Amino acid sequence: MTFSIHAIEQAVAQLPAHDLAEFRRWFAQFDEAAWDAQIEADAYAGKLDALADEALAEYQKGMAREL
Repeated sequence: MTFSIHAIEQAVAQLPAHDLAEFRRWFAQFDEAAWDAQIEADAYAGKLDALADEALAEYQKGMAREL
């Protein structure tokens, strides 16, 4: 089953307030899970290695501070 973005937008726009709030909660969780999966895949593939190396180098030079 496929839906167009336009059809989804129209359906969401017609949701009653309580259903819209529930949809927002669901979508936030869905989006967070997708983001986490992408970050994990990128890390596993080595796409973040250069950033990690840069951060460690800055830390070793004393250019970082405790949070």
